[in-house]
Formats: sequence, C-alpha cells, structure tokens
Amino acid sequence: MSWLFAPVPRGRIAVFRAVVYVFAAADLVIFTPWVRSHGSVDTELYRPLWVARVLHLPAPSSLLVTSIFWALLVFALLAATGKAPRFLGWMVFLLYFEWMIIAMSYGKVDHDRFAFLVALAVLPTCGVARWRDRELDARAGWALRVVQLAVVATYFLASWAKLRFGGPEWMTGSVLARAILRRGTDLADLIAPVPGLLIAAQIGIMAFELLSPLIFVLAWRWQRWAVAYFYSFHLVTISMITISFAPHLVAMLSFLPLEKAADWVARRLPSREPSVAGSGLPVLLGEVAGHRIEAGEGAAEGAGAGGH
Repeated sequence: MSWLFAPVPRGRIAVFRAVVYVFAAADLVIFTPWVRSHGSVDTELYRPLWVARVLHLPAPSSLLVTSIFWALLVFALLAATGKAPRFLGWMVFLLYFEWMIIAMSYGKVDHDRFAFLVALAVLPTCGVARWRDRELDARAGWALRVVQLAVVATYFLASWAKLRFGGPEWMTGSVLARAILRRGTDLADLIAPVPGLLIAAQIGIMAFELLSPLIFVLAWRWQRWAVAYFYSFHLVTISMITISFAPHLVAMLSFLPLEKAADWVARRLPSREPSVAGSGLPVLLGEVAGHRIEAGEGAAEGAGAGGH
C-alpha cells in the first residue's frame, strides 16, 4: 500500500496538471476536431458505448456537441492555471468524457485515450499545488501512480487483446504489412522489404507489451531508460505508420520528475520579483523566475522520483 501512495513533490503534479489540461484544449482543435461533425450525422449511425447506455446519455446533436466543445475549451484553459483545481478539474473530466463517448460511438474505439482519461479523473483529487512546491505529498503520489498503472495497462491489455483475437499467429502474420500498405510512410517503404524484419518487429511489440509491467520493479535509474524506450517506441510508430498516441504520451509524463522543468526554466529566465501569487501555467514566469533552487530539493527528488 505504501508503494501506491509513495509521496512526490507537489510541484510535479502542478506541472503535470498544466500539461494535461493544455493538451485537453489543444486536442479539441488539433487531434479531434472531427468529433464536431458527429452533431450533424444521422442518429441511426450512433451506436452508444456501454457506459453511455447505462447513463442514458442523449444522442449527439449539433447543439450538444457545439456546447461541449466550447465549454470544454474554456474550462480546460482555466484549469491549466491551477485555480479551483477540484471544480474545474471535475468539469474538464466530465466534459472530456462525454466528448470521447461522442467520438467513439460510431464503430471505432481508440485505446490511446485510456490513461489520459484516468489522468483527468484523478487530478481533481490533488487539490492546490504550486510549480515550485517541493513538499512531499501522498495525494500527488497516488494520483501519478494511478496514471502510471493506466499507462502500463494500456500496453499489457493491448497484448492480451492481440492474443485473444489473433492468437499467437498475430506475431507471425501480416499485421504490420497491412498497416504499411494503408498508411505507411517513405521510411516504412524502405524498411518493409527487408526479409523477416516485420515479423521480428511484431514479436518485439508483443514482448514489449507483455513485459511492460516490469517497469514498476526497476530502480529509478533504469526506470528512466524504460520510459525513454516507451517514447522511442511511439516515435518509430509515428514515423512508420503515422499513429501518434499523443494523449497516451502526455499521460506517460507521470513517470518523470516534471518539477525539474520549472527549475530548468527558472535558471534561464532573467531575475525579477514575482508579480503574481498563485500556481499553474500563467504564473510560471512570475513565480519561478529569480528564485534559487532549495538546498533540500535533491533529497525530495530522490524520495519522490518514479514513486521510489
């Protein structure tokens, strides 16, 4: 149980929260603007997800989709400031949850949203947190740990689904070959003809996903390399078959000591007195500039990094 609640610096959750909420806003206009078109689609095509049926959520209409879009955009940007973290956080989670139901109720469900939704669900429980706050907090540690578990579950359950529906033959089939034919890049076209390479890649993907839970037993030094490998895996994926997993990559930041980002910025900004009190994205320049890193900060990092 102590592993689940291992405390981390509050500054880590403050930075993570800002990134998550900024991405939620950007997602509406960059990655999922097509969801707005569902408001004008014939409702006969609407096949609500199980949770939508249980909650008796209405079929999308133009008014409903447009209202959610603008409300979510405003609330997400406000939540990124760190103000009213519980109220704004819950509003963002509920609105984004409905946005995803509308998006995924037409025959396709993307599993790259799972960990990001979990992040939105747990962030409101953390309360107030400032970018430069190095006090260790079990609530922040629990929230980040839950997101980490969701990230790893995304990989592990993906391998289980492959074995369930494709069997062991998935590793020796033509999955990647078909993906390259549909949406492959010039890089993929160069690599695909190499004999046996795509089969080896499929075996490697299965091994990676099945072994992903082992990241939790690694020491922090090796855990950083594992996270780097996770990111490199997705870099290769997008460079070959243009699948980005962007929300999943944002959730994966939960493994990193993000409070160091504020320190890095502080060391490079011109020194001046802070002009705004508070926390979050808009006050980063005013709150972190001109300050020195606390002497005990290194100890806090060792205690909180990666939950160890």
